[in-house]
Amino acid sequence: MKKLIPIIFILPLIFACNKDKDNRYTRNSLEYNLYQGSDFNYEGKVTLRELVSGQLEMHIELIGAKSTEDYFFPAHLHFSTYDGPDSPIAFQLNPINNKDLKSTTILGMMSNGQNLDFEAFKNFDGHIKIHLAESGPDYNVILAAGNIGLNDNSRESFEREAISICLPTY
Repeated sequence: MKKLIPIIFILPLIFACNKDKDNRYTRNSLEYNLYQGSDFNYEGKVTLRELVSGQLEMHIELIGAKSTEDYFFPAHLHFSTYDGPDSPIAFQLNPINNKDLKSTTILGMMSNGQNLDFEAFKNFDGHIKIHLAESGPDYNVILAAGNIGLNDNSRESFEREAISICLPTY
């Protein structure tokens, strides 16, 4: 019985902490798929959630080979579709850690000076690309890509051979 009493007092605290974390978000969220973009076997999912402040949080989680060494895959939010030539970078996302294949970014002002709210993001003409490296020849290797916003994100419409290479600057 003495062991049960501390548990009764600790459980509400645990649930209260989890509830506080969820209070950071509204109910608005979107999910998009990322598809394999090269011979490297990476795919993933992008989850966009609206914070109560109105800002947007983008979480990327890849599925593929992890590493024990520190290495980061650059990630970009682009204007237009993944196959659009000269699609400029809209926002530089936080790189994906090769150890856990995850990244979270709070979106801010995009390269065109615009800030997107949740409703505007649903109609955003864009895509995401994950690169093998920040520069050099491996920059042109796209590990995963996928359309977002108003663009078709289905597996059936994705053509790996059609991915355009993006410019490394804004």
